[in-house]
Amino acid sequence: MSRFCLGINLFISCRASLIIAGVNTAKLKQNSAFTLQSLNQLLWPAVCINCKQSICETDANLCKDCWDELLACTGGDYCPRCGKDASRFALVEGVCPDCQGKEIYFDQMARGGVYGEALQKMILAFKKGRTELDSTLGFLANSALQGSSFVNSIEFFVPVPLHFSRRLFRGYNQSLVLVKKLKHPSAKINTDLVRIRYTKSQVEMPSPTQRAKNVAGAFAVRRRHQFTGRVLCLVDDIKTTGATLNECAKTLKEAGASKVFALVLAVADQKIS
Repeated sequence: MSRFCLGINLFISCRASLIIAGVNTAKLKQNSAFTLQSLNQLLWPAVCINCKQSICETDANLCKDCWDELLACTGGDYCPRCGKDASRFALVEGVCPDCQGKEIYFDQMARGGVYGEALQKMILAFKKGRTELDSTLGFLANSALQGSSFVNSIEFFVPVPLHFSRRLFRGYNQSLVLVKKLKHPSAKINTDLVRIRYTKSQVEMPSPTQRAKNVAGAFAVRRRHQFTGRVLCLVDDIKTTGATLNECAKTLKEAGASKVFALVLAVADQKIS
């Protein structure tokens, strides 16, 4: 007998037994709910959304090992301007030494963690079709957002856009999916920032200079946009050198935005706590 048939027979037998025994309606509903829950666990046992290991229903989608890895990725101080690892005691006028003298167009950044271990695996899977990871990654992004100093000033969330050909191939823009999971009392989602030129993947660019050149002039804003004088927050999955975010922020400020902040799930090339 299949697991499904076994489960159905178990549910019917338990319900019939309770009815015959004269159990009151409230008790019957309570026992039926318990039996259905047991049936659900029998037919569709809970697994970790990251490594597929079996978990309990109360484990919030991840096994203990993946939770431990994720927490390790989210610890540590970082520069509020560029998102790189930096002790708060190493900041000079609110920025790390690495930011000094660099032309950075976004005003501040909040990050969910560093790009490694469980977080890296989930972000890569999220970009390759596993959109069901949006709840867990959205929780991480929301935690970073609420902990930022700029959360209350945001007027629009702006997802970093994909070129239309890449979006058609993938079927979605992961940054937009992530934005829709953010919680804010008043800020709205705005997609008037667009990518007007197809670019090679930044992964193929070996140096920060080449990455910056690769995305130079790749973005524009739509006519009748609402960015003038507004406070915006760019949202993306990963920040490596920051070339893409910087070019987006530059475009938005040229369009009249008063401030542009950035929120990312992870910053690459950093140490894991």
